[in-house]
Amino acid sequence: MQLSAIELGSVTSTTCLALLFSVFTSLQWQIIQGDVVSPNVTFPAVFVFGDSIVDTGNNNYLVSVAKSNFPPYGRDFPERKATGRFCNGRVPSDFLAENLGVKNLLPPYLDPNLQIEDLLTGVNFASAGGAFDIVTPAVLSAIPLSDQLKMFKEYIEKVEAAVGEEKTAALISESMYMLCAGSNDLAGYFITTARQFTYDITEYTTLMVQLASTFIQELHALGVRNIGIVNTPPVGCVPFQRTIGGGVDRGCSEKLNVGAKLFNAKLSSELESLQNKLPTATLVLLEVYHPLLDIIQRPHVYGFEEVMRGCCGTGNVELSILCNDLTPFTCSDVSNYVFWDSYHPTEKAYKILMDAVTQDIIKKFS
Repeated sequence: MQLSAIELGSVTSTTCLALLFSVFTSLQWQIIQGDVVSPNVTFPAVFVFGDSIVDTGNNNYLVSVAKSNFPPYGRDFPERKATGRFCNGRVPSDFLAENLGVKNLLPPYLDPNLQIEDLLTGVNFASAGGAFDIVTPAVLSAIPLSDQLKMFKEYIEKVEAAVGEEKTAALISESMYMLCAGSNDLAGYFITTARQFTYDITEYTTLMVQLASTFIQELHALGVRNIGIVNTPPVGCVPFQRTIGGGVDRGCSEKLNVGAKLFNAKLSSELESLQNKLPTATLVLLEVYHPLLDIIQRPHVYGFEEVMRGCCGTGNVELSILCNDLTPFTCSDVSNYVFWDSYHPTEKAYKILMDAVTQDIIKKFS
């Protein structure tokens, strides 16, 4: 059965892209060595919503400059294929599905070649440039979280037509969902002034949490019960933000990190409230702020040498169309780098970090 794309409309988002990192636990060395405890819980499918850190190629099917379906992206992917993943290889969506024993790659929902068998084990609705706030100023066309929800509703209709309402309802309620968004909203707030005229950063992070809460409740109303929500890392420490806001020494952009901490504190409180409001759901906060700081401050513990620059080009500003096969100076040994481009981690970093995220999910659902 071939998929048809829903009518997405004209949507905008921000050039700044999100990061995903793991929970720092006492099992740190096991995780670094690549040991993943086999899950004693099973999920029939995995679904992901969010932005470029988890997009596996949905933006390939949009009129957008936020794409990565060209070299050197995908340099270490099977057959050296640039699939639209913002990485040299696989991304968190893939590792989540693999670590939970579902499948090795999580395909983008907009891929027109998907069959019903692909749908039944989960798909990815994330879009590079995606954000909670649809008013986030943008030069990119992306799929905001509100439209990703519309895509999910369309998905449900397709599966119901194929296997019936009862089996579809069971699939939706028993599967695992991950939500990764928010960094684009914060970066867009500081890079432009459109939202600053209406909100200060305290008010804006409150708006972000309200939008995230609404999204989670709408998922629950559709039958979703198992949700992992990634909070925002210190996005001010990614190479691009160091370059534009870190001064001569390219330190972390503190205003972005302050915004991230404000959002994270409010998100944690809101999830506790939602858990009481939605007793049939299991909401798991995937804390990533401090783990990223630890990797930045102690890279050698994790097997890295370079954290201030990405592998692609100079590593200071290159991402998306600026990271292309004509870009000079792209590193030869990517294993030393935490970041592939100026915003997105390498496959090696993702593997380490998603093993830790999986450990946290398994503990919460055991």
